[in-house]
Amino acid sequence: MRPYLLEEAYEVLDAIESGDPAKLREELGDLLFNVVMLAQMAQDAGQFTVSEVPAGIARKMIERHPHVFGSSEGGSLADWEQRKAAPDRGRLDGVPRTLPALLRAHRQGEKDAAVGFDWDDAPGVLRKVHEEIEELGAETDPVRIEEELGDLLMAVASLGRKLGAPPESALQKANDRFRSRFRTMERIAAERGQELSTLDAAALDALWEEAKRSER
Repeated sequence: MRPYLLEEAYEVLDAIESGDPAKLREELGDLLFNVVMLAQMAQDAGQFTVSEVPAGIARKMIERHPHVFGSSEGGSLADWEQRKAAPDRGRLDGVPRTLPALLRAHRQGEKDAAVGFDWDDAPGVLRKVHEEIEELGAETDPVRIEEELGDLLMAVASLGRKLGAPPESALQKANDRFRSRFRTMERIAAERGQELSTLDAAALDALWEEAKRSER
């Protein structure tokens, strides 16, 4: 079921990005169907009942958000994280390892920040990004290059969080822009009877700039 669940979750994200309520309604239904199917499989195996799933999340939300549901006064994000943490669990254990790596870095950063382990502001993170770029440029060992690249990507994820630009969303939009511009390059080249693979770097750069201008 795992690949189907992931596929449906990503289709929900696509529907959100599209801004089409009808598409979102349909994709949420597909995702819900997968959730119900998994719960039914667990019930058939004698693990838990389908009704325990919504009952469990309702109970958990009330326990973790007493400031919302009125069971106590006050409350904060830090209090919420504290209530979630069990004695034998680390703060980051709640971030699934199966998340896309950039999203995982973002979520881990949020949880670290909840206890004050964070930069003061975006310029502080930007200095860290420049530091990581310098360290990456100085490496020649393949293993260390991979490590330094990972450190750089984590720093960039933190920068996005500080700037209020979630890195996963920012990269998805950048991918969309790149795909659109590259398709425009292909179209322009085809109209001129050219093959991209036969053009030199200067000609490709010129086509890229032309594609960018056409979008404006």
